[in-house]
Amino acid sequence: MSDIFVPGISSRFNTQQMVEGLMNIERIPRDRAERNVERLSNEREYWQDVGRRITALRDSSRQLFGFQNPFSDRAVRSSDDMVITGTAVREAPEQERSFTVRQLAQSDRFLSQPLDVDFQVEAGTFRFTVGDEEVSFDFRGGTLREFTDALNRRGGDLVRASLITVRPGTTSLLIESRVTGEENRLNFSGAALTLGEQTGMVARANDSRRNFSDGILSVNAGSSSEIPINFQAPPGGNWILQLDVSTALRPEAAIPSPPPGPSIPQAGSISHGGIVIQNYPSTVPLPPWTPPQQPQRVDNMGVLSISFSDGTRQELPLISDSAGFNAYRFDLSVFAQGRTIVSLNVTNNNTHRDISLQNVQIFDPAALGGVRPLNAVSTAQDAIVAMEGIEVRRPTNEIDDLVPGVTITARGVSDRPVRLFVEPDREGVKTAIINFVGNYNRLMAEINILTRNDPRILDELTYLTRDEREEMRQRLGAFSGDTTLNQLRNSLMRIVSSPFPTSDEQNLALLAQIGIGTDVRRGGAGGGFDASRMRGYLEIDERVLDAAIANQLPAMRQLFASNTLGEILPNTGVAFLVDSQLRPFVETGGIISQKTSNMNSRIAQETRRVETMDRQLAIREADLRRQYSMMESAFERMERMSTSLDRFSQQNFR
Repeated sequence: MSDIFVPGISSRFNTQQMVEGLMNIERIPRDRAERNVERLSNEREYWQDVGRRITALRDSSRQLFGFQNPFSDRAVRSSDDMVITGTAVREAPEQERSFTVRQLAQSDRFLSQPLDVDFQVEAGTFRFTVGDEEVSFDFRGGTLREFTDALNRRGGDLVRASLITVRPGTTSLLIESRVTGEENRLNFSGAALTLGEQTGMVARANDSRRNFSDGILSVNAGSSSEIPINFQAPPGGNWILQLDVSTALRPEAAIPSPPPGPSIPQAGSISHGGIVIQNYPSTVPLPPWTPPQQPQRVDNMGVLSISFSDGTRQELPLISDSAGFNAYRFDLSVFAQGRTIVSLNVTNNNTHRDISLQNVQIFDPAALGGVRPLNAVSTAQDAIVAMEGIEVRRPTNEIDDLVPGVTITARGVSDRPVRLFVEPDREGVKTAIINFVGNYNRLMAEINILTRNDPRILDELTYLTRDEREEMRQRLGAFSGDTTLNQLRNSLMRIVSSPFPTSDEQNLALLAQIGIGTDVRRGGAGGGFDASRMRGYLEIDERVLDAAIANQLPAMRQLFASNTLGEILPNTGVAFLVDSQLRPFVETGGIISQKTSNMNSRIAQETRRVETMDRQLAIREADLRRQYSMMESAFERMERMSTSLDRFSQQNFR
């Protein structure tokens, strides 16, 4: 049955297999060209990856000597981050300061009584003021959720509202100012005041401020004065005594000179025959001069006190020297404790300091405007911070005008001073150096893989994932005949092992002296030959690096980049020379660009060649099929003719 041949359906001579066999031979050049395109595409990708590694290393090296290098950065370290922190600009000088946070800046936050979840807010025009700013909007009425959404849409950076479930089935409305500071009080008017009263959030109130001074009271050195007050704080308030104080220092008294003594007339003289004879001058013996004793200098900043109706007196905290008026606040609930204040006393027993007071007033900070909160979560107040004993007030907890170039942030109240240290950003320096070493090692690994067909290289790179290891295995030795990468590798190894001039060349001239080298962890000890240490990878001894950053930072900066000619721009150093070595590879029209451009040209050329051969092979295959088809047709005709002759012979020669 296998010999049965059906014309037009099967081929007697296996034409299909013969044509495929011939075409496979014909396709060999084409397949070779296609594999060449794939190889060139892979090599182009490899060069692009090398370019990315070079760019990463160049960026990290430039970070060590460029305009934004971390050696010039400043960091602020706090002895207690829970109390105060800070940030510094590069120009901030290194220094140490002491701060005491006595009060944090807050904003007004008012909470309503628990309300039914179905509470309806009536329609109206709602007005809220924060300091001199106002938020006003019309509300058509609705639920508390709809009201809070409407207020939050229009409140911007001034006012915010939220709903808090205090008890199941009820909710409380919280309205808060988003601006801190004593002057930024939250106030209600119009429908807002009506809503505040309905919800038990606020009540109408008169201004509680009471003034006790008219103009400026000056108290000279060595004198005293008092301001009558006669005030007893009503219950239910947090009453504050506030006054402005300034000081003026007098110059030191000059030491008197000795008295000149009596005035003695000049002695007389006689003359005779042209000869003049002077009388002997008169003298008056003077007692020895003893200068008067200088009065003892008295410096006493505890000049303020308050007297009470029971005859007692309470000293107030110390003031500080200031040519301008500084505001001082004293909590009467602490100092008065319910007693009636009779007077504010100024006892200036200083010998060289005059003191002036003004704006003496007592007030309840919760009742300075038209409303008084009934359930205040917090009350608007300034931050009070003492720097080196000098007390300052600011409306926010971020203060940027105390220390030049430093912004401090008050985070908590503390009775103990907290030290802030403005110092070099050593963590930033360490991070930049680690990034430099990491990018250096990744580039060296890429070069080693591409230039050497040694599987042990992959075993040394323990940080590779399984997929990365398999991908790198395909790259082994891909550029083994290319000298460009080998020359780059040797140049980089020479740079990182060379000495460079620094201000402390005796102790710091090599990367190895800051804990960076090819064998720093073993410290040059024995242990046999290790091929991985000959491939140019850098190691970091973190202990040595930390010590160098702590003690040798200026010399480290010069190790990475410096100028030996006294100019501004560097001309030597590890990072500078690494950048200079890498620049020709990744600059516009550089080596990587030329390599990939050449690859693109060859890929395009080979691709066109493959397309041309595909067209030629298609024509060749069609021609072979036509020829074999003609051959089978001719053979079929010959068979039919042979069959006809056989039949003719059988019929005529029987």
